Amino acid sequence: MVVQVAMTDIKVIVFQLKGKEYAIPVNQVRSIEKVQHITRVPKTAPFVKGVINLRGVVTPIIDLRSRFELEECEYSESTRIIIVALNDMEVGLIVDAANDVIDIPSQNIEPQPEVVGAVEADYINGVAKIDKRLLILINLEKVLNPQGLKEVRGDE
Repeated sequence: MVVQVAMTDIKVIVFQLKGKEYAIPVNQVRSIEKVQHITRVPKTAPFVKGVINLRGVVTPIIDLRSRFELEECEYSESTRIIIVALNDMEVGLIVDAANDVIDIPSQNIEPQPEVVGAVEADYINGVAKIDKRLLILINLEKVLNPQGLKEVRGDE
């Protein structure tokens, strides 16, 4: 009997936005923080909520609901800021809740379905099926893309 070795598992942090589950690779996540005072920065895109002082580092904060054009909601006890790192940039992402770290076998990841909303689809790497859960894998490079930020500013 030949034992099939799984290609590779991807370790992800699972978070919620409006009842859906999303995932970011753990290697892109620095920390998960409770919501704290956010200082507004004028003339930024609507989804850029401002900056926080995180252990002496000024970190920009993006509201992912707003970035994905979902309706915003009041922050609750479960609301979290996921601090992610991409290239040399650290950014905080406001999410409804962040509660799981799981391994996703790479064979469980499929390309994104065509039916996803147009705005969200731009930011998705694929979809992972784990038991009965469906996790949407976020493409941080697209979410944090400065070109995308400029385009949004032009839409105002």
